[in-house]
Amino acid sequence: MSDISAEAPFRDALLDPSQAIPEGLLDGAGTPAGRRYDVYRNNIAVSLTEALETGFPAVAKLLGEQNFKGVAGFYLRHHPPKSARMMFYGQAFGEFLESFEPLAKFPYLGDVARLEFALRESYHAADHIALDPQTFAVEPEALMALTFRLAPSMRLISSPWPVYSLWAFNMAGGPKPIAGAQDVVILRTEFDPEPHLLGSGGRAFIEALAMQTTLGDAYEEALAIAPDFDLSSVLSLLIAQGALQGTTQ
Repeated sequence: MSDISAEAPFRDALLDPSQAIPEGLLDGAGTPAGRRYDVYRNNIAVSLTEALETGFPAVAKLLGEQNFKGVAGFYLRHHPPKSARMMFYGQAFGEFLESFEPLAKFPYLGDVARLEFALRESYHAADHIALDPQTFAVEPEALMALTFRLAPSMRLISSPWPVYSLWAFNMAGGPKPIAGAQDVVILRTEFDPEPHLLGSGGRAFIEALAMQTTLGDAYEEALAIAPDFDLSSVLSLLIAQGALQGTTQ
């Protein structure tokens, strides 16, 4: 069994170039492996930085390449990977960006990172069989009594910032963001998840459906928050994107 306490200096110094090379490291010829350790340390840092750039492209564009690399260096030293599966790396990036003092004047970055990580979660979520649209071909009273199971790939993001517009402006050529809160639902029809901007009351409606509330009661909850809630548009979006996977009566 390996000695965890002996491994710690080797591991910790890998992520912090300010630390000295651990003593006792030898290469294949039995000589000090300092230079090889430096190369290995650099490769680890480069790989983790590239993983963050790949996973958070909108944040990278908002910060600029050099600034992003600098921020990534701080992040990887304080948040080393906890899993060998790199799909999980960066889970705390949103919280880190919010708490990182040099970025205090960019308070929206944390929610942009959360949106991007939610896209990754959606991509890796379990597959499902979408509900047949013919299910809705029933009398209005029966329809409003239905409850739904939502796709495991669905994610909701709520932000006091125009998080969808910031993402779309940087990644999809959308219009310049205008200040204001936005709610976003991430849906995956096949393999590639996409964010969709929700109108007033949309988040409350979907959250109610997720709690196995009937369609009618979820509609009432949304109306209580947003009297102008458009049931048809949100329900049409969920049906078209295959976000509903089952019903109970």
